[in-house]
Amino acid sequence: MAPITDTLCYAWQSRRAWWFTATARTRARFARTLFGSFWLGLSNLLSIAALAVVYGIVFKVESFSTYVVFLGLGLTVWNGISLSLSSSPTLFEHNSNHLHNTNINPIFYALEEWSFLVQTFLQSFILIILALSLIQHSLIRNFLLLSWLPLINLFAFFFWAPLIVCLLGARYRDLYQLVPIVLQLVFLLSPILYEKERLGPLMWTATFNPLYQILSSLRDGLISGQIQWVPVLVGLLINIVGFILSLWLLEKERRHLPFLV
Repeated sequence: MAPITDTLCYAWQSRRAWWFTATARTRARFARTLFGSFWLGLSNLLSIAALAVVYGIVFKVESFSTYVVFLGLGLTVWNGISLSLSSSPTLFEHNSNHLHNTNINPIFYALEEWSFLVQTFLQSFILIILALSLIQHSLIRNFLLLSWLPLINLFAFFFWAPLIVCLLGARYRDLYQLVPIVLQLVFLLSPILYEKERLGPLMWTATFNPLYQILSSLRDGLISGQIQWVPVLVGLLINIVGFILSLWLLEKERRHLPFLV
């Protein structure tokens, strides 16, 4: 446990550096644009509007306004989850020169990527909450009062899951090819565009779908104003185990990383 403790101490001591570099990436991404990072939320709003019209007609929803909120929150959270996993193969490859020529602890690059994901998600998610609150006025109140623990679960997942995928994929490159395929299948089987009841006899798949459970605990809490404690606490336990496992795997592969990327 000593190497993991040292890594955590280093992560805390360098927190200003990796948070600043992530912020600089966000600013550079939208340099010389009129709306800047607001494009993250605006692009999501356009996608939500288009998909709500199409799938609202396809599924013949009873209340279009309720469906827009359901779809908008689900799609925004899923985009964050999908981005975290789809970007994981390049977690260390983008910093291969530093890994080859410096002795900076690799946790720095993992935390920089995590910070970038959190900043990107919040910039989009808050704008979506504000827009959808015009339809369901309780969203802002529920967001401020009830979203903290589900958000902690989501942000914890943003760290350990991509890190594990990246470290395993560095040795077994086939994993990188599987990530987009698995994400597409999980998206289609997850009640994001449709209600869980529409899965019929396959409804049990949503219960054992960890990505959907992270998404639904946040979305359902925002919509209903009630926290589902069992999935939230189970998710918290899984995140703790995943966090420890990712740090252990990072320490195990740390000496080999320069030769794998």
